[in-house]
Amino acid sequence: MKITKILDSGKLSLSFEVFPPKTDTVFESVKTATERIASLAPAYVSVTYGAGGGTSEYTLDIAKNIKDRYKVPTVAHMTCVSSTKETVRAMAEKLRACGIENVLALRGDIPADKSLVKGDYLHADDLIRELRSVDAEFCIGAACYPEVHPESENSVTDIKYLKQKVDAGVDFLTTQMFFDNPLFYSFLYRIREKGILVPVIPGIMPITNAKQIERAKQLSGSYMPHRFEQLVDKFGNDPLAMKQAGIAYATDPIIDLYANGIKHIHVYSMNNPEVAEKIMSNLSDIIGK
Repeated sequence: MKITKILDSGKLSLSFEVFPPKTDTVFESVKTATERIASLAPAYVSVTYGAGGGTSEYTLDIAKNIKDRYKVPTVAHMTCVSSTKETVRAMAEKLRACGIENVLALRGDIPADKSLVKGDYLHADDLIRELRSVDAEFCIGAACYPEVHPESENSVTDIKYLKQKVDAGVDFLTTQMFFDNPLFYSFLYRIREKGILVPVIPGIMPITNAKQIERAKQLSGSYMPHRFEQLVDKFGNDPLAMKQAGIAYATDPIIDLYANGIKHIHVYSMNNPEVAEKIMSNLSDIIGK
C-alpha cells in the first residue's frame, strides 16, 4: 500500500521507524525487535539505510519481512551520497521485485572527513528525480527540518531547498525529531506560505535515556524545552524512571498534535519494542488500536 493512501484516509495513524543491523551477527535480534514492533499493526514502518548503502540488503530484508509476514506497509530509506546511477537503479529494481512501493529519498550523511566520495548525486533532489525516472509509480517521501537543517544558512535558504526537493517529485515529507510542538506548527505555516503543500508527518523521538540527548542535538540541533531538561535532571540517573518519564513526555506532544488536526505521527522507535508498545497503548483509544 502506498503511504499516500494512508495519508488520504482521514483516519488518525501512528507509524514507526526501525533500523536494520550492521552485521550478520545481530541480524536475528534486530529482526525479532522489528517484528515485535510490526505486530502492533502500525500504519506503516520505515526502515533506515546505512551510510553509502552499507546496510541496503538488510534494509530490504527487514522491510520485505514486515510487509509480507505482518501485512504492514513499509517505507525503504535510500541515500545517494557516494552512490552511482547504477547502484541506485539496481536498488530501485530490488525494491520493485520485493513489492515495496514506498521510498524515503535522502542525501545521507557526509563522510567523516567532510569530503563527498565520488558519486553521481550531491543532493536528495537528484535522487528523487532519478527515482521518478526509474518508476513514476514509486511513492516518494523526503525529510525536512522544523528547526532548520544543521548545514543550512538560515530558515529561508532551508525552505528554498526543501521546495526544490518537493518540486522534484515528493509525495510526502517526514520531519526530523523535535521536542517543542510550536516549532512544528510555525514551520508548517511557513512552508505552506511558500507553496509546499504535500503532507508533512511530524517525527517524534522518545528520549528514554540521558545519553540520547547529545545524539539528538548532533542530528538536528534540537531545542530542548526547560521542562524536558528538568525531567532529565530529575530522572536521568535512574534508567527505569527515565524510560517511563521519557515515554510519557513523548506521548504528550503526540496527543497535542492529534488534537490540533495533525492526523499522522511517525515515531523513531530506536528498535525498542517496549517503547513502541507503551506509546501505542497510551494512544489506544485515541487512534482506535
